[in-house]
Amino acid sequence: MLRRALPARPEARRILIGTLLSAVGRGLTLPFLFIYLTDVRGLTDTRAGLVIGWFGAVTLALSPLGGTLIDRFGARRVVLPCLAVEAIGTGSLALVDSTATAFGVMTLIAVGSSAIWSGQNTILASLTGDGERQRVFGLNFALLNLGIGVGGLISGAVVDVARPVTFQAIYLLDALSYLMPALILLTLPHVGHRLAQERSTTATRAAGGYLTVLRDRPFRRLVIFGLVLTTCGYAQIEVGFAAYSVRVVEVSPRVVAWALAGNTVMIVFAQLLVIRRLEARSRTGALAAVGAVFATAWLVLGAAGLIGPGNALLAALGVVACSAIFGFGETMLSPVMPALTNALATDELRGRYNAMSSMIFGISGVIGPVTAGPLLGAAHGRLWVAVVVGGCLVASVLALSLRRLLTPGQDGRPGPAADRTAELAPAAG
Repeated sequence: MLRRALPARPEARRILIGTLLSAVGRGLTLPFLFIYLTDVRGLTDTRAGLVIGWFGAVTLALSPLGGTLIDRFGARRVVLPCLAVEAIGTGSLALVDSTATAFGVMTLIAVGSSAIWSGQNTILASLTGDGERQRVFGLNFALLNLGIGVGGLISGAVVDVARPVTFQAIYLLDALSYLMPALILLTLPHVGHRLAQERSTTATRAAGGYLTVLRDRPFRRLVIFGLVLTTCGYAQIEVGFAAYSVRVVEVSPRVVAWALAGNTVMIVFAQLLVIRRLEARSRTGALAAVGAVFATAWLVLGAAGLIGPGNALLAALGVVACSAIFGFGETMLSPVMPALTNALATDELRGRYNAMSSMIFGISGVIGPVTAGPLLGAAHGRLWVAVVVGGCLVASVLALSLRRLLTPGQDGRPGPAADRTAELAPAAG
């Protein structure tokens, strides 16, 4: 099953190795930023939420520029310097000692991360064919989470809020991990260059840039779905999930790390099976199912909050179960979302399509952290649970409404694929 999911080109396989190596570093720090800023560095909950929200705002502001640069100069020339900046910024988190330095460091990290996601997805899309792309994106996500899980297990065994040096160590190791995919990309000199052929200035302008992307009605609907889902899903992991688990369920940060490990175990064991089950099935149906699964995960966490410290073991199991259920939803989202994005994109605008897709996380990264704090403080966290559950179910409805806007080929169902060029021609005019 694993061999069937591997991409045909060896260059793509090496890119996947870079994903795995860098993910180990990311796993060291993923669940702890809010706790680090508040419990270790002394920032208030509100200030920590604003710092994390600022990161999302800067990433969001710079993402369109990243997509334009990728289309104009190639992903390689954008991703390599961004990985270096990201490494410097992540390592600098170990030196944060005030709100001002936290804002400065998170700004630097945002500059680096603004084009990494879209650039790496563009590179993978360029190295894979339509028939294998969804499988490869799914495998990429499985490797990402395998690395995160390994990192989470390591950090969960060593971090201690009473010993700031343990947090400093994991941020420095995370910084080093960002250099791994950069080194691999440097060994592939022919990978990551411009996808579109050189054209005349008039033809280039006719492509319409982001105007064409925004006029793409199916993609607009996909973006709206993604915004709702990630705001009520991914954007809640570092703030809402961690804070609710520690403050309401009253588990230790170490349990949060184990919950992340449970998430990873689910993804690693289920991803390849899910990829196989998704073949020749509706992508919009899969996206709708993701919203329902995410809603179920938050309901389980809410139930753990009701149990609370009265039954510590059962409450901890609820936190871990929430993360594992959430991971199952991720196994459906991870291959489908980028595959559908690139099914709608053209080579001339592929960088911009992927940049706008990554902007979804930037926007939700602003809304999620800023709103999670006040919601968690209301009704002992119950309002937060109600909002995120409702938002995930709204996302499911949006996914189902997208189906009628897609051709069978774009939706992943058997049937002739529409000529994408014919669809974009009137839109560009």
